[in-house]
Amino acid sequence: MWFLKIGTQQLGLLGQVSLFFSSTPLNLLPLQFNWSAFFQFSMTAQNTVQTWNLNNVKPTIVACSHSDANQKLDPQIEELKDEELRILLVPKLEDLPFTPPSAVESNFVTYFAPDFMKPGHDQYVHRHANGLCIIGLASTHIAFKDEGGVTLVDFNVGKSDRSGHKVTGKRKKNAQHFESNTALCKARTNDTSYIVRCCVKGSLLEVNDRLIKQPELLNSSADREGYIAIIMPKPADWVKAKATLLGIEEYRELRKDMLLQAL
Repeated sequence: MWFLKIGTQQLGLLGQVSLFFSSTPLNLLPLQFNWSAFFQFSMTAQNTVQTWNLNNVKPTIVACSHSDANQKLDPQIEELKDEELRILLVPKLEDLPFTPPSAVESNFVTYFAPDFMKPGHDQYVHRHANGLCIIGLASTHIAFKDEGGVTLVDFNVGKSDRSGHKVTGKRKKNAQHFESNTALCKARTNDTSYIVRCCVKGSLLEVNDRLIKQPELLNSSADREGYIAIIMPKPADWVKAKATLLGIEEYRELRKDMLLQAL
């Protein structure tokens, strides 16, 4: 029917002849009707329609001007953009810190728990954006005042050895849940022993077992390689814990005399 419709619209008489034969019942056609000639005629008509349609396609040309792109910017505008780019790429020297920020300063927000449970037991909490909290001894902890500093770290506290407990999987299976005052380890000096606590209620993910063989890391880099443990608190528990901690500026103001002596 598609061919007959096109033939009727585009070929006039030829299409009408095709329509006549296609709509006439076979029993009414002459017995000696030449079907071969009819189909050849039909194919010729169809090819003529397709050729006529293609030949009558007229391409449309749209004018496009690039004169705007070729126009030069105002020199004052170019100079202003260059100045803005220079400010972004080359900051002023007086705005730069004396030393570049450390990895801890770039990736963590540090809080402090001064005099935690006992006077002089200062601890820090490095909190990452994903919620992890790294627990360790602050530089003003009383253990560092003893001659020789920390000489031994013992994770065997209470009835369990913290260093022997491992968590597995994405959900940290077998993680132990501790309170903020739960003991993590004992830091021993030549004179006495100090208990290091969680400071934050949460799940204990790991302890720094390097301290077992290298306790001197606490004396040289307590805020980095000498950390004690990693804890994951729940969001609600962290909100409560944060209210009891000090920010870095508050801590520096509280311990400014001790920090000046350390320098």
